[in-house]
Amino acid sequence: MSERRVVITGLGAVTPSGIGVPELWNAVAQGRSAITRLEGPEFDDLAVRIGGQVRGFDVSTVLERSLAKRLSPVQHWAIAAADEALAQAGVDTAVVGGAVAGGAAASTAASVGNGAGTGDGGSASALPWDATRVAVIAATGSGPIDAMQSATRVLDARGPRAVPLTLSIHGAPDSAAALLSQRYGIRGPAQGVSATCASGAVGLGDGLRRIRHGYADAVLVVGYEDCLNGVNLSSNANMRALAAGYEDAPETASRPFDRARSGFVMSQGAAAILIESEEHALARGAEILAVLAGFGSASDAHHPTAPHPEGRGAAQAVRGCLADAGVEPEGVDHINAHGTGTPAGDAAELLALEAALGSHARRTPISATKSSTGHLLGAGGVVEAIISVMAVRQRLLPPTLNLENPEFDGWDFVVGEGRPVVVNRLLSTSFGFGGHNGAVLIERP
Repeated sequence: MSERRVVITGLGAVTPSGIGVPELWNAVAQGRSAITRLEGPEFDDLAVRIGGQVRGFDVSTVLERSLAKRLSPVQHWAIAAADEALAQAGVDTAVVGGAVAGGAAASTAASVGNGAGTGDGGSASALPWDATRVAVIAATGSGPIDAMQSATRVLDARGPRAVPLTLSIHGAPDSAAALLSQRYGIRGPAQGVSATCASGAVGLGDGLRRIRHGYADAVLVVGYEDCLNGVNLSSNANMRALAAGYEDAPETASRPFDRARSGFVMSQGAAAILIESEEHALARGAEILAVLAGFGSASDAHHPTAPHPEGRGAAQAVRGCLADAGVEPEGVDHINAHGTGTPAGDAAELLALEAALGSHARRTPISATKSSTGHLLGAGGVVEAIISVMAVRQRLLPPTLNLENPEFDGWDFVVGEGRPVVVNRLLSTSFGFGGHNGAVLIERP
C-alpha cells in the first residue's frame, strides 16, 4: 500500500487559556497570560505558588454525575476536548450509546447534543466510518496522578479497605484512551503514550504513522496532564526547574529566551486532535484544517533532566521530522518552539534548531507560546500543535510574552504582538526530562 497523506479535521482544548479552541487561540494570539497565583490550601506553604489552572469548566456539560465522581478532573477535560474535536470534524456525538452523558466543550465550533456513553455491554459507534479502523492515543507524562496521591492518603489514614476499587481502572496513564474508546464505540487500538513533555508530539507521530501506513483510517490523539499538586510542584521546585518568586506578578514568570528566565511555569489541561487519511476525510466531506506532514523523535541519551548541551537529540528529531515530510529547511516558515524558559533548555533548543536548519534557523520567525499558556507537560505537544494549526489558518504568528531582554542575538523572535503572515509550513517542537525529543510539521492544506 502506498503511503497516505494525513490531515487534521478536528481540534479541541480545555486549558488555562480558556475552554475550547477559540478561547485558547484568542488568548494566545492576543498575548494574554493564563498564569495566576494558585488558589487552594494545598499551595499555601509551597516554594512556588503560581501556575496555569483550568477555570470555569462545567463537568455537567460533558458527563453525568455518577461517572464524573469516579474520574479525575484531568479525565473530564480530556473527554471534553475529544468531544469538541469530533464535533468540529462533523461527528455527531449525540448518537453515542451507553451511560456517559456527552456534550462538547462550551466553545466548540459545532453543535453537539447530549449523548449517552457506554454501559457494560459496549456501545454502537458514533463515528461515520468503520469503528475497527479508528484508534485512540492518550498522551501524558503522568496521567491522573491525583487519583494515586489521593488513594495513598486514604490508605494511610483509613486502611486498605477504604482504597477505591476503581483506582486500578481509572488511575492508569492510559485510562483516557479506554474511556474515549468506550464513549465513542471506537474498536481499533486504544493506548497510552508517555514520553514526559514530548508525549503529545510522540502521540501525534504514532497516529500519523498508523494512518500513513494503512493501519487506521483515523486516530483521535488526546494529550492530558495535571501535575498542579503539592507533590509535583515541590519536586520540580526542589530541582530548581520552576520559575520562582513571581507570586506578585505571575503573568511575568514565563520568560522564554529572556536573560531573566529562571524556569518553567506548570499548567494543567487537555487537548485533542482528530487526524485522518486525506482520502477518508474527502470521502465523507470533512473540512481539512491542516496537514500533519511529518514527525521526528530521538533521545538525548545524556542526563535524567538536563538537555544535551548541544541539543543533539533535539536536532536529530527536527532533522527526522523534515526528512519524514520531504521538506528542506528553507521550507519551514515558522517555529513554535518548546521554549519553556529554563536556562539550559532554551539555549540547547536554539543550538538544535541551528544544527538542524542551518542558516535558515535564524531567518525563521519563532514563537514560544508557553509564555502565554504555561507548560502543560505531556499535553503541551498537542496544545501547541493546535496553536500551530490556528496560526496557519488565521495567518498570524502568536507573540512570545515577557521576552524583554533576549539573551540570544540574531534570532527572529515574535514579540510584542502577533505578526500577520502567510504560513505554509510550521514546525512545532517538544522536548522533555529523560532526554525525550519530538517534532511535528504542520502544513497549509
